[in-house]
Amino acid sequence: MSEMQALVEQPTPGSGSDSRRRRHVRAGLLAATAIAVLAAGVDLRQGYGGHVVMAQGRGAAAPITIQKQGSFAVGGKVLGNPDSQSLHCDHGYVDYQIPVNPRRINLVMWHSAAATAWLNRWDGGEGYQSIFLRRGYPVYIWDGPQVGRANWGCTESTYSPGAGRDQSNFTAWRFGEKYPVWFEGVQFPTKDPEAWNQASRARYLEFDTVANAQMQSDAAAKLMDKIGPSVALTNSAGGMRAILTALKTTNLAGIVMYENVGYVFPAGEGPGGPVTGFGPIEVPLEEFKKLTKLPMQIVWGDNVEKSATYPNSLKQSRLFAEKVNKYGGKAEVLMLPDAGLKGNTHIPFADMNNVAVADLLSKFLAQHGLDKR
Repeated sequence: MSEMQALVEQPTPGSGSDSRRRRHVRAGLLAATAIAVLAAGVDLRQGYGGHVVMAQGRGAAAPITIQKQGSFAVGGKVLGNPDSQSLHCDHGYVDYQIPVNPRRINLVMWHSAAATAWLNRWDGGEGYQSIFLRRGYPVYIWDGPQVGRANWGCTESTYSPGAGRDQSNFTAWRFGEKYPVWFEGVQFPTKDPEAWNQASRARYLEFDTVANAQMQSDAAAKLMDKIGPSVALTNSAGGMRAILTALKTTNLAGIVMYENVGYVFPAGEGPGGPVTGFGPIEVPLEEFKKLTKLPMQIVWGDNVEKSATYPNSLKQSRLFAEKVNKYGGKAEVLMLPDAGLKGNTHIPFADMNNVAVADLLSKFLAQHGLDKR
């Protein structure tokens, strides 16, 4: 019998209260044990019958230690008279967690369609938020103005529900060419109906206009100026907004864009064609050169060539990187299949292999000195 077991089983002098006293002693020692192993970085889980199970190990099994967390709104404007009738609107909203002994650079996770994609893997496993908190980065989950938790806008909007949007997401997120036929080897739990149910609900209303992108980047620039040097991690239309943000603040230290669909080019050097809600946007050359001051990476998953829309976005991403590098910048396009990762979707940071995708991000951050403490 161990010393701790002996203490737990030791009878307490007395009459009918002995049993209760022994239970109190046992409970106190188990609580003390729990505190000790948590401090040591050991996972405590409730096993069958209520017994405490201690699982040694690190990574996903280790507790995440947070020294500070909170949320706030930033940017926007006030309509009306603040002293009588007014409306605060067009602000962004962010929640944040800062781990113990944090790295110097914040990670701002920015999705144009739903912030929840940063929180979990498709099957409910750990998402980028937890992965990078474990790796020591302060993590900020951002909702731009008029979407998600920041949806009180300064302009009118309407919403019309449309049956079929779930199936449109299936192809837009490259789960397959046509619903419900999945791509072979796709990094999604295809046999899990609840995973598809959760993915179908992971959407916000989006307002894809250049004016909206400018308004959202105005608020994001104020966020960066408030929290200090940060790397923006973006997905889809969030990337163009982060690029615009980099033209408005010096506190954006880098951008990693997962499957970005809109770009900024020097005047006269873009791909041409009509300007849509996803650009292309052209700016004066001297303005564009601000983008050469920070490293950027554009990441693409698998099966891009089997999509009706993404091949053109991939082409524009390569042109964008070419123009940035032409003027002395550091931009690159990373194809996950070329890095040995197969089956990734439009949202690779939520895919089943998101730890491997995260490892590539950690490598990029280290290469550019963005991982210092």
